[in-house]
Amino acid sequence: ALLPLHLAVSNSRVKSIQRLLAAGAEPEMRDRLGRTTLHLVITSWPRVLTTQRERDSKFENSSRGRRMRAETCLRLLCEHGVNINAEVTITSGRHTALHLSVQHRAVTAIHILASHGARVNAIDSGGMTPLHMAAGLLHKDIIASLIKEGADLNMVCVHSGNTPLHLAVVAVATKTTKTTTLDDDIGCITELLEHGAEVNAVNEAGMTPLQEVCNMGNVELVDLLLRYGANINKLSKAGENCLFMFLNHRPNVRNSALLLKLLNLTFPLKFYNHKGHLPSTLMLPCFFKQRDQLLKLIQQPRKLLHICKSAIYLKHVHDKREELRKFLPHGLYAYVFNYWEDLHISFVTDDEQDLNNAFNV
Repeated sequence: ALLPLHLAVSNSRVKSIQRLLAAGAEPEMRDRLGRTTLHLVITSWPRVLTTQRERDSKFENSSRGRRMRAETCLRLLCEHGVNINAEVTITSGRHTALHLSVQHRAVTAIHILASHGARVNAIDSGGMTPLHMAAGLLHKDIIASLIKEGADLNMVCVHSGNTPLHLAVVAVATKTTKTTTLDDDIGCITELLEHGAEVNAVNEAGMTPLQEVCNMGNVELVDLLLRYGANINKLSKAGENCLFMFLNHRPNVRNSALLLKLLNLTFPLKFYNHKGHLPSTLMLPCFFKQRDQLLKLIQQPRKLLHICKSAIYLKHVHDKREELRKFLPHGLYAYVFNYWEDLHISFVTDDEQDLNNAFNV
């Protein structure tokens, strides 16, 4: 049934809530969708202003007022003893109020709930904690708030074994277009890493976050994860390194910058998995030439200079890079951190080259 207290909470009527609670209204009573008053106050949370134009407008003051009323309503329910960890089943599964706070971007609700005993690492029916959800949705402010309240950065999803870092890097890498929020999206990953997320964590599929982004061909995320100590030579359960995963998806091979970096940093250089299979791209007839070029590289001994360069880069790219800049000669510093040996391997097919030449005539 829809009770007066449900209506008051949904509309952030502070005085009405106070009177109804004083008169003995039961905050645990559920509406026809199975929601308690706690769930209702979160699902009715005021919308977050997302654009600068909205923030600079008259709606900012109005929004701030609505948010403050919602916070007051939530505190009233918490102080009245509402079950902070009560679950509700909705379309996406069974969730706690903290999970709903992530979905509805109720940032300030997180501290209120946590301070009244909400389990910050509660698992929903999908095997996810609120931090998993926030990482997958790339809600930077909520990620920061959950971490502050003690969320476990390396807790894994029950079914997939993904950590919040896995979910965040995949969410960023799968975005098809660059938007004005890209810095915030990258900031979500940095927030996790800065507070102790395990950069080489392995999920149930045997993949690390770095392997995931190499699989998707995202050079920016590869650089970011390497700066935090990601192991570029770690093998998956199938014996596939980052270079194999990159080459296993044909669209990736157009990313010559990332291909060059992976070829320079991978050691020992190998293109086979545990079963002796090559990446699928190298098995295409149009790329037999490139396959032969790459296989010849395996047979050539790596120059000691290049081995040392890669070792220094991977060891110091995060913590000692700026320190090394101070005392290394400019040319040596540039060689270690900014130069990649051109191996003259291009995956542009002859047909594509002919087409490019035709347009350039």
